[in-house]
Formats: sequence, C-alpha cells, structure tokens
Amino acid sequence: MDIIKTLQKDQGIWDLFTCKLEYNSHMLDQYCRFPFWASGHKNIFEPSVSKFLIEQGYYADYPDGKPFAICLTHDIDLLYKTMGNKIYEAIGKIHTARSEYMDFLKQIHSKKLPWWNFSDIMALEDRYDAKSSFYFMVQDPGDQEYNYDIEDCETVIGELSDRGMEIGLHGGHAAYNDWIEMRDKKKRLEKITNKNVVGYRNHYLRLRIPDTFEYLQSAGFHYDSTLGYADCIGFRNGMCHPFRPYNLTTHREIDILEIPLNIMDSTLDQYMKMDLAKSWEMTKLLIDTVEMYHGTLTILWHNTSFCNEKGKLYEKILNYCYEKNAWMTNGREIAKWVDRYR
Repeated sequence: MDIIKTLQKDQGIWDLFTCKLEYNSHMLDQYCRFPFWASGHKNIFEPSVSKFLIEQGYYADYPDGKPFAICLTHDIDLLYKTMGNKIYEAIGKIHTARSEYMDFLKQIHSKKLPWWNFSDIMALEDRYDAKSSFYFMVQDPGDQEYNYDIEDCETVIGELSDRGMEIGLHGGHAAYNDWIEMRDKKKRLEKITNKNVVGYRNHYLRLRIPDTFEYLQSAGFHYDSTLGYADCIGFRNGMCHPFRPYNLTTHREIDILEIPLNIMDSTLDQYMKMDLAKSWEMTKLLIDTVEMYHGTLTILWHNTSFCNEKGKLYEKILNYCYEKNAWMTNGREIAKWVDRYR
C-alpha cells in the first residue's frame, strides 16, 4: 500500500497526519511546544488516521504472531540528587522510626541512590520478557538541565546494552532546533556505547514540525520518538503505527521513522491531574485501543518514577500487556522490524 497516496484521499485525515495546523503556529507553551489544547483534536484517544488506513486495507504484523507492540522507553533526565534535596528529605523523615532514619542518613552521601536504579528496572522488565530504550542526555556543566556526565555512565550503559536494552540520545533543550548539536552529541554518546546510536527523543518533548524531523535525518538518526503531547496522552497525529513524516513544504517524505509517543508518566499526574486509579483507567483504554488496531503503543516512564507509587503502575502495565501477549520491546527493535517489511 502507498500510505501517502491513501491518506491524501481524505483531506481531514491528511491534515491530521501531517500536523498541518502546527506549521508556523504561534500557539506555543512556555517550552515552545505545540499543546493539545491548541490542536482542536476532537478525539485524542482514537487513532483516527491508523483506523482510516486499516479500513483501506493496511495491516501491521509483529514477530511470532504478536497482536500488537508496546515500545517501552525511559528518559534519563536525572541521576544524582543534590545535597539540598537530600537535606530537605532528611527533615521530612525526622519523625520516622530511628532505625529507618539512620538507614536514610547512611545514604545521604551517595550520589546514586535512589535514581541509579537501572538494575531494578531491568529486573522488573525481565520478569515480563520485555526490553526497553534508555535515552541518555549528553550535557556539560553549565548546560541547561545538566545533572550528570555521560562518561560516568559508561559501565551501566555497557550493562544495559549487554542485557538487550537500547541506548538512545535524549537531546538537550535547544537540540530540537539544531542538527549540528544532535550530530555532535550522537557521536559523543557513540564513543561510550561503541555502537551506532539510532534512536532519539528531545528533552521536554520539544519538537518543531517539520524542521526537527529534517534535522534528525541530517544528523544520521534512524528513528525518533518525540511526537506526543506533554499535556495529554493519546495519538497526536492520529497514528498508532510507526510512520515516515511528510514535509508539506517540500512535498516529500522525510527519511526518519517516527515511533509516536502516546503515554508519559508525568502527563498523567502533573498535566492531567489524575490519581493512580484514573491513570490506570486511561492507560488501559489506550492499550486496548492499540490492540484493536494492531498498532504500537509507546510509553515513557522516567527512571525517577520508579521510586514511588508510579513504579507499581508501570508494573501493572507490563503485567496487563504480558497477559495480552504484546510484543514489549524497544524502539531500535521496532525500527528494525518496520525496515524489514518496508
């Protein structure tokens, strides 16, 4: 099937797929992101473009007859807690049991706890035969949002890679608008991984359509997974399948695979103000929807979200998808599968 020609049969579907409304839009939030509230999207929880394609005969299959795919991803924004954070926590724990408080004080000089939790994440995902992507930032002291040196992560990156996890680049604040920064940070990360870095997601989900896609192609990435709203879960351009973006200015496909982002942990509680019960209800809705359309659902769970009740929600997601026989894997493996059947 020629997906582009098929989508062009319906102007509304075509406009949604190409994110036409976002071209040169001034309706941006404080991070220069196009927000859901400005989109006029009638049903963000329905992948209407994918639905249209399926009605036209499109079908996606997956390894071993799996009915749908879950792309598991983790953005590594933070690894170290500042001493100020730890002192604040110590004050908050001052009324806990003495033994518990003393155990906490023993950790206060550790830079790694509790966000250096890669072994715990891998062990959890192993129980459900799942593999995920870890997108690391490559920043220098003085950079906005700098928290760790990527060189400090060489050992753990090797462990993740040896266990079948993907290492991708989490672009800095301004990288979405700078292909040279993308390229240079990619090369620096590849010196640590000793492998080609193929996957990308920008920090704060910053994305400018269609320019960021073009920059990613120029920087040598194979796929991106930034396309999702920060302020609402769902299907930003109506797709629940990986696709090649289309540039309405140049009238051509861009040679980058987009694996759209559907659910981010902080979107559920910080933006949509949902408690754990409601978060699970909405997450389950999207899982069931993607299963119906034999699609791919991308989930972003930060490493900092495994230290509280959101970690239990993540395991609930894994368990539910495992029972549904979903292919739970990382972005690199999904991109390879798409290429195989392209």
